[in-house]
Amino acid sequence: MKQGQSIHQIYLNNKDELMCSEKTLYNYVDGCLFDIRNIDLPRKVKYRPRYKEPELKIDRGCRVGRNYHDYEVYMEKHPDTAVVQMDSVIGSRGGKVLLTVYFVNVSLMLGFLREANTSKSVIDIYAELYQRLGGQDFRRLFPVILTDNGSEFSNPKCIENGPDGKGFQRTRIYYCNPSAPYQKAEIEVGHEFIRRVVPKGKSFDELTQADIDLMMDHINSYRRKKLNGKSPYEAFCFYYGEELAQKLGCHEIDAVNINLTPGLLRK
Repeated sequence: MKQGQSIHQIYLNNKDELMCSEKTLYNYVDGCLFDIRNIDLPRKVKYRPRYKEPELKIDRGCRVGRNYHDYEVYMEKHPDTAVVQMDSVIGSRGGKVLLTVYFVNVSLMLGFLREANTSKSVIDIYAELYQRLGGQDFRRLFPVILTDNGSEFSNPKCIENGPDGKGFQRTRIYYCNPSAPYQKAEIEVGHEFIRRVVPKGKSFDELTQADIDLMMDHINSYRRKKLNGKSPYEAFCFYYGEELAQKLGCHEIDAVNINLTPGLLRK
């Protein structure tokens, strides 16, 4: 802004990294929370007062063609399609956050530590997964992704078509209805395992991605009744092969060594 750029211009160029709306930035300036003041703005924009400001979406039309009804219609036409559920797990407010990815058919869950709960951080993770797996295996593992309405998931084109949103379609994103976590109940149950190790309210700030990988390996090695006594890791290897599990950074933990308590990550 000290270079003469407007808040609007700065916001457009950094919208995937900012954790607030454009209006909030103006409010911060109004509240003297930055070094700059209103007088420094090239053009002071005033907003009409509203009864309730809706949650900002980077792509306000992101749900068009991607709502839960669209998901049900697609799955009815393609009943054998594997579904991946996606969500965020929050530590302490304003701190590091987890992106969780859950393969419903095998109950395997991945966790990715992010510095902030931004759209860009989610896009970057899928770009890295695509590079790690290659196009064919990525499309095989991620044909359909079901998630909620969090603002960190509000740029679906860049997940579906690559970081610039202009490539060929490599997956499909659908959204649950608002306030309907039961529509992705499997990943919600998976989060209960995470909370055994990192209780709700505890910060992720002191953890590293290596810590998260270790926790997920222990969770994925835990045998499940719904898998006929197999672990998610074993089920994943059966369906997709051990090589793909290795590409995802998954490793099996011997049953006698599995630890699903906070002591696993205690340093």
